[in-house]
Amino acid sequence: MARTTRTARTASGGTAGATGTASAGSTGRARRTATVPRRPEMRLPELRPHDGGLSPDGDYDGTGFEDADLSGSDASGARFLECGIRNCRLDEARWERARLLDSVLEGVTGAGVDLAGAELRDVELLDARLGGVQVHGSSLSRVLVRGGKIDFLNLRQSRLMDVTFENCVLVEPDFGGATLERVAFPGCVLRGVDFTGAALTEVDLRDAAELDIAAGVGQLGGAVVSPAQLMDLAPAFAAELGVRVGG
Repeated sequence: MARTTRTARTASGGTAGATGTASAGSTGRARRTATVPRRPEMRLPELRPHDGGLSPDGDYDGTGFEDADLSGSDASGARFLECGIRNCRLDEARWERARLLDSVLEGVTGAGVDLAGAELRDVELLDARLGGVQVHGSSLSRVLVRGGKIDFLNLRQSRLMDVTFENCVLVEPDFGGATLERVAFPGCVLRGVDFTGAALTEVDLRDAAELDIAAGVGQLGGAVVSPAQLMDLAPAFAAELGVRVGG
């Protein structure tokens, strides 16, 4: 298993910029940049306070959930449109195939949240503290994940387009078999990332505060990394290609 850990910095101590980038598999003659992901544009209406529990296939429009304990709730197949979910507990919540559209989740906590097969479009997830989140087989479009910490995020076989992870900590995120297009990780701590079988297009890793790849380094052909990151990844690339390096 190949691993690399490095804070992405240039020799002058600043973060690598567009003029000093290198992509995995690029040459000195060819430089690549990544398109900045589109971010959600949030303009929530005045929200109606939620009264009562959640139900499968429920329809929640312009609803506010504040300081609620939604642990163990079953909202599988439900639709959340222009909702605000703030400071709620979501332990073991079952929200498979749910649709979260034009919504904000802020300060949510919980372990074992199940969002398998869900659709997240124009969503902000802010300052969350979550563990063991199942989002495999899901679709994420124009999503911003900012701040907080997420342990064991399962995004296997998901499709991510225009997704930004910003200034958050991701511990052992699993992107196995996922499709990532226009995804960026500015200021993020990435520990034990698994890219096995993933397809990457315009994925920007340059500004990650820490980059630790546990598996799938050979899938980085569609990513942009900094020169310092590329140097750190060299042993992992050599191992992936079966190249022996001797003194």
